[in-house]
Amino acid sequence: MSEEKESSCASCSSSGGAGGTCGGAEVAESLRDVLITSTLEKIRYKIFVMSGKGGVGKSSVAVNMACALSMRGFRVGILDVDIHGPSVPRMLGLTGTLEVEQGPVIKPKKFSDTLFVVSMQSLLTDPDQAVLWRGPMKTSAIRQFISDVDWGELDFLVIDSPPGTGDEHMTVLKTIPDALCLVVTTPQEVSLADVRKAVNFLQYAQANILGVVENMSGLICPHCHKEIELFKKGGGRLLAEKYGLSFLGAVPLDPVTVLAGDIGKPVVMLDEDTPVKRAFLALADAVAEAAQSGLEAYVSMRP
Repeated sequence: MSEEKESSCASCSSSGGAGGTCGGAEVAESLRDVLITSTLEKIRYKIFVMSGKGGVGKSSVAVNMACALSMRGFRVGILDVDIHGPSVPRMLGLTGTLEVEQGPVIKPKKFSDTLFVVSMQSLLTDPDQAVLWRGPMKTSAIRQFISDVDWGELDFLVIDSPPGTGDEHMTVLKTIPDALCLVVTTPQEVSLADVRKAVNFLQYAQANILGVVENMSGLICPHCHKEIELFKKGGGRLLAEKYGLSFLGAVPLDPVTVLAGDIGKPVVMLDEDTPVKRAFLALADAVAEAAQSGLEAYVSMRP
């Protein structure tokens, strides 16, 4: 037995053994499991957006896809589990902290009548404050975001994650076993190499992979509106074919996407009709269709 374990058990013994600290913690976690199950039963599809590499526009894809789904008439929630670098509220122009009702119930931030958001950013009084947490605290926070938030009835819960395959990803997959994973990549090999590791991680974890999205797939020139193959094209489709995954769409790189994110209005909600807006709307339609078949496949494989 480790010294840490001995110390922990000794403190429990002084508090009454199994009825002390450890026993209380186990009861609390069991209650949280019940609350999580109750919450998830009210959410039809859980879309876990991830990538093995940073800088591929994963949050932009998550936010614009969620907005596009809400514009299609679905009731959508966005759960930002990027504890150290949350960006979803800023991209949606949301400020202020989350509201806590009677008891532990937390109200998500309301972007529209059909789009709701929870993020670590909305728990900080200072948006520039660094979050210095290790694994167990991040795991607890993510579980609390699900159990204590009054999400209500949702058609989609879009979960935006940090890059890599760390504590946040393993917590989401363990807590939400029917999550459908959407893998975001850019076309160039430096991104694809890391994304292949992410796919390998998902396969090892026996996760449900919804498909692959290629972001920054060509650059739309703001002057002539023609497409420039800035980062090449087609790498995401080839990756999907290699692993037998669905390719759900390609989203071009457009300067308007950056400007929209800075002003807190997703590009998919701008009045102007642009190639990137059409791409995100098409992606939302593809995700909605794939989620239906993906969930049916998950249910059919359950014992």
